[in-house]
Amino acid sequence: MKLDISKHIFRAYDIRGLYEKDISPEIFYKIGLAAGNYVKNVIHGKQIAVGNDIRQSSIPLVHSFIAGVSATGIDIVYTGNTAFGQTLFKGWELKQDLIAFVTASHLPPEWNGIKFYYGDGVGLPEKELMKIRDFTLNDDFDAVGWEKVGDVEVVDPKTSYKNFFKSKFKFNKKLKVAIDCGGGSTTLSAPDVFDAVGLDTVHVFCEPDPSFSKRPSEPKPENLTVLVDAVKKNNCDFGVAFDGDGDRSVIVDNTGKVLSADETGIILGKYGLAEKKGTIIVNVECSKAVKEQLEPLGFKVKQIPVGHTFLTLEAKLEKSPLGIESSGHLILTEYFLFDDALVVPLKIAEILDNNEKTLGELAAEIPTYPTKKEVIDCDDQIKFDVVERLKVELTKEFENINAMDGVRVDLKNGWVLIRSSNTSPIIRLTTEADNEKLLGQLTTQFMDKTEEIIEKFKGESK
Repeated sequence: MKLDISKHIFRAYDIRGLYEKDISPEIFYKIGLAAGNYVKNVIHGKQIAVGNDIRQSSIPLVHSFIAGVSATGIDIVYTGNTAFGQTLFKGWELKQDLIAFVTASHLPPEWNGIKFYYGDGVGLPEKELMKIRDFTLNDDFDAVGWEKVGDVEVVDPKTSYKNFFKSKFKFNKKLKVAIDCGGGSTTLSAPDVFDAVGLDTVHVFCEPDPSFSKRPSEPKPENLTVLVDAVKKNNCDFGVAFDGDGDRSVIVDNTGKVLSADETGIILGKYGLAEKKGTIIVNVECSKAVKEQLEPLGFKVKQIPVGHTFLTLEAKLEKSPLGIESSGHLILTEYFLFDDALVVPLKIAEILDNNEKTLGELAAEIPTYPTKKEVIDCDDQIKFDVVERLKVELTKEFENINAMDGVRVDLKNGWVLIRSSNTSPIIRLTTEADNEKLLGQLTTQFMDKTEEIIEKFKGESK
């Protein structure tokens, strides 16, 4: 019987959907067959590292996926229930051909999915992920006979992962750090690693909680009130919150201020990189403060499209020391190319260990600009065409246009980014400006322009 698999579960950066509605063990078995076929016939590899987060549905999904992969004759190293960084580290350490991690990252517990990476930690680009999609949807794979079924080796990544960080981070000061794991997968890594490197830790939601009943898996500022209180109450040097799987972290300074990814990235660039040279990778949503703060130090700042796969790939190509995604993905390539969220707070601790100023004082030196994010309803059938028309019209009107991902207009005192959502019938508009008055003017100006073009398309379709 042919499975009914929805094409929409295959996204630009991963595969994901609602458990038993969009995805199921049966579907993950087929995705495993497709992934095995991809390893064998596209990248001509022999082995894949597989791990999973702590979600309730991850166990049936990961074992179905493993069954599919092994049925194609590809060998598997299974890391078990882990944080994202532990599985990626083990796959990287063992030089696997592909790494897969079953997770829905920051999404609620009823969601799940899977992410793919090359053995060096670079995220699988969309065109490669679509090959796995096509193999899945077209039943394009071959199972081998019993004598050629792939081996499955269970390994524990925790010790070598912890030892890696112990070899990289040593502190002279007794720094106190509040850790908010949100009940997610970093409960299996962060407390152990932070203790091992000599940090004094205060635990917040550091017991596994697969349903995220204590704190949502998305570490938005409004979800971090318990962490902020813990930082201030315990006089911590800083705090850190992780998302559900552990590929993003959010830093809270000693005053209780939640830092943006841009602010954290600037601090990493200014104080965490010994040599002030090389290209720093930022996505098109990042603040103009990143360029203003880091280029005068000797860095070059290069913009890329939104998405962690672009971040890791460009960092590799440019031999970049630092990559910043406005959503919270940060990479420091002196350690590895993948966006393990534990690296960032450990680097922040190292910066504080070598600096007399508090994190709050360092953060206060960074200018912040008001920003606004708006959502404009737009039919799926026309949303991409609307943005293409905007590119044409805005290019005639403005001098500094970036059209690599949607359309970004850079102005003297701010910028506007207009992008179609890949998954929803909406267009997103992000504005940053030097002051609130200008922010309002720019937002209104470009929203009106976008809505005007939407109405034109609606009129043309009648």
